[in-house]
Amino acid sequence: MTTIARLQRMNLGSQFRAFTLRGDQFAKPIDPFLGVDHAWTSGPTFAPHPHAGFSAVSYLFLDSETGIDNRDSLGNRNLIQPGGLHWTAAGSGVVHEEVPAEPGKTVHMLQMFINLPVDRQAAAPFALSLAAQDVPVVHLPGVKVRVPLGRFAEVASPLSVPSEVCVLDISIEDGAQVSIPIADGHVAFVMPIDGEVLVDGRLFNLAEPTLPVNLPQREDRTVTLRATQGSAKLVLFSGVPLNQAVYWQGSLALASAQALAEAVDAYQRGAFGALQAR
Repeated sequence: MTTIARLQRMNLGSQFRAFTLRGDQFAKPIDPFLGVDHAWTSGPTFAPHPHAGFSAVSYLFLDSETGIDNRDSLGNRNLIQPGGLHWTAAGSGVVHEEVPAEPGKTVHMLQMFINLPVDRQAAAPFALSLAAQDVPVVHLPGVKVRVPLGRFAEVASPLSVPSEVCVLDISIEDGAQVSIPIADGHVAFVMPIDGEVLVDGRLFNLAEPTLPVNLPQREDRTVTLRATQGSAKLVLFSGVPLNQAVYWQGSLALASAQALAEAVDAYQRGAFGALQAR
């Protein structure tokens, strides 16, 4: 049965606002996604912080006014440009920071927290990047689909990532429709980004910030999307549920209380490393 989840509004000062979804907010979780933030940020908001046990993934929409200055304790530092994606697989632990490249200009983005299989949670951290020009795009009548993660139609993202997920950035012109097949074993959800979209005949928009999860319900495993009052933009997420426990403390998430305690201890001992000075 499809679950209707409510997006929570998050405002941190004058420089960050978001619609946020967390897997523990409703009965049907979004596993393997632990959470997704649809965010606008125009200045430094989060101090350098640790991650362990999952992947922190940033995807910038093409309408972002600037990029993200990304750095981590592995020594990586790069500019995530509008349309690009950066995947940090935290594994055994990493310190991470992202800030808008040009203060005062607005970044429009998704911040995704994607769980790692338990046998990868103690692995060494690593990072992957996908430039905007390398994101595959599928053009259909009245529809454009960017494929930063996973696959759609005849194209696949060039990134090989440690969790089986698909993320499709979909733009639909007024009156156009597209049916998206969901891979076997995947459960999907749709997040409206702009405008109004019919998802399998049910209307969703940000005026009433809800979204459908635990899709698809159709026997042919497709989700049908249609724009009815002007153009619409949405993101379709899908992934293979891991069905494993999640123990949180701050920005750490592990599959057992013992593993979480060990990660907290490792961070406090400095084992996650430190960021280099800007």
